[in-house]
Amino acid sequence: MHQLFLLLAAGTAPVSLPADTSVPIVVTASREPISLGDAPVSASLFDRETLDRLAFPLTGDILRLVPGASVSTSGPAGSQTQLRIRGAEANHSLLFVDGIRFNDPAAGNEARFELLTNDSLSRIEVVRGPQSALWGSEALGGVVAVDTADPFAGTRLRATGEYGSLDSHRAAGQFAVRAGEFGISGTGTWLGSGGVDSVGDGGERDGFENRSASLKAVFRPAADAEAGVAGLWVDGDSEYDGVVCDANFVCPHANTLDETRSRMFALRGWGKASTGGTQPWDVSLSASILDSRNRNRLGDDPVNTTWGQRSTIGAQSSKLLSAAGGAHRLTVAIEHEREDFRARDQQYFGATNQDRERSLTAYVAEWRGEWGDRLAGGVALRHDDFSAFADATTLRANLLIRFTEQWSVHAAYGEGIAQPTFYDLYGFFPDSFIGNPSLRPEHSAGWEAGLRWSRGATNVGITGFTNRLKDEIVDTFDPQTFISSTANADGKSRRRGVEIEARHGFGDAWTFAFNYTYVDADQQRFVGTSAVRELRRPKHSANLFALGRIGPIDVGASLAYVGKRRDTDFDVVPARAVSLDDYLLGSLNVGWAVTPRITAYARMENAFGVDYEDVAGYETAGRTIYAGLRLRLGD
Repeated sequence: MHQLFLLLAAGTAPVSLPADTSVPIVVTASREPISLGDAPVSASLFDRETLDRLAFPLTGDILRLVPGASVSTSGPAGSQTQLRIRGAEANHSLLFVDGIRFNDPAAGNEARFELLTNDSLSRIEVVRGPQSALWGSEALGGVVAVDTADPFAGTRLRATGEYGSLDSHRAAGQFAVRAGEFGISGTGTWLGSGGVDSVGDGGERDGFENRSASLKAVFRPAADAEAGVAGLWVDGDSEYDGVVCDANFVCPHANTLDETRSRMFALRGWGKASTGGTQPWDVSLSASILDSRNRNRLGDDPVNTTWGQRSTIGAQSSKLLSAAGGAHRLTVAIEHEREDFRARDQQYFGATNQDRERSLTAYVAEWRGEWGDRLAGGVALRHDDFSAFADATTLRANLLIRFTEQWSVHAAYGEGIAQPTFYDLYGFFPDSFIGNPSLRPEHSAGWEAGLRWSRGATNVGITGFTNRLKDEIVDTFDPQTFISSTANADGKSRRRGVEIEARHGFGDAWTFAFNYTYVDADQQRFVGTSAVRELRRPKHSANLFALGRIGPIDVGASLAYVGKRRDTDFDVVPARAVSLDDYLLGSLNVGWAVTPRITAYARMENAFGVDYEDVAGYETAGRTIYAGLRLRLGD
């Protein structure tokens, strides 16, 4: 049976997983891989079989099922998709793909979840809470890490074809070949839809097309040595309705022919070795490059283009030793990163053109200790030396205590940072939006504590959390000069809440999982002013999903409830606050094993036909139905 973990301990892979994964292993919970049960952090994990049974094509729909996560899509599928973890901002989630830092430097360092498709992945992990002491900037709300196909999962071939509502089409393939010490895997995906009219007034439909390919090769000459290379290419086209301004500078949404094409290419190489023995030294080296381009058009007319490139090189060493009656691991690491940014426009005759660069060097130290199976904890410290703005130092500490085989408690303190974007620092339009090169990184500090109970196939947990954000980067406007800029707010934003999770498995046949989250997120821009409710963060959200098999029938079903949220309506002047209604999304996937190798399936999204908005003024699709075939060959 597949393994579905919705526990309060997990992490994911900025480095490759160990060869032996018979025990669930996580790696973003620490700088070195640790077992799932010893990771005193809050997280969720979805494996390949879970992804197959739920059958969502886009990764954003899986992230909706994560406790503490709020997903906002600016219109139909394929539109900009933002993730807010525990009330944090959309650019406060760090994304790794095969160990590559995948936040887009050409798009404000946001993670481009609308470009990720589940058909190219083998696992998804989400670690919640500040993790910057381990992984640096953007790991303020949490870390999302995904892996493409595993080259050591056996020789196999998988293919999927699907067609459905709104002229939606889906085709994907995965392969893996292992020959002794060498393994290679690859994926290819094509996903698209005719979409719906995002303004909702009967205009043209706004569709999308996503294409991706990945290749990974790994050589393991011994259990304690590995070298590998991984590459990923993503190309997406998304149509959307923009705004049209009148003579009074009122700019409502309108049926326009706006289109964005986004392309990202990433490559990573790594090597690691160990001295072996009972107290080994482990050493690893890695280097990666990410190249991105975002091009905007209005019909056939080019509007603007941004390019971004991030190159990273790092080294890490860790030592396992025994002392004071326990096992201890000491880890040190150094990373150097450079980002380049270019912007070119045709709309304003080159007025927004700019070329920028910046770099950082980071130093990390971590200690982890375990005393038998009853006590585990650790401390991590990281210093980021930035070239373009103030340096930052972050801390993380955590503790896990098992009172009995069933009962345990965990607690953690963590700090997070988010660096200013290039537009924050240098502006966008001369004499209109000028930027602020004196900005400091945003900084968050928070606690979490929880209680877990586990017995057999049943797991239950409750976690409370609180975070405070200072130096938040906000937009400013001078009514006398009509110049906009950015500044660090001197107020503090507060996020606090509770997450409840439960999972139960009925043998190898069925697994049920439930989670509920309460989040209270307020923003205070200036000291002495009243705090206001943060936008697009529901106070209440809940998820329920079931995965199982009845003879030749596979079933995956989910319910996702999203409570009321505040947003801003920019179709009027002055812009006004609005309340978005709560909604319940239901999905169902049923597959029938026609042969041991071929499965025919049908699935439904938004099964109740709910009319809902994630973002004010942007419509989403109603009930949609799809059918397809899935082929599996090999192991």
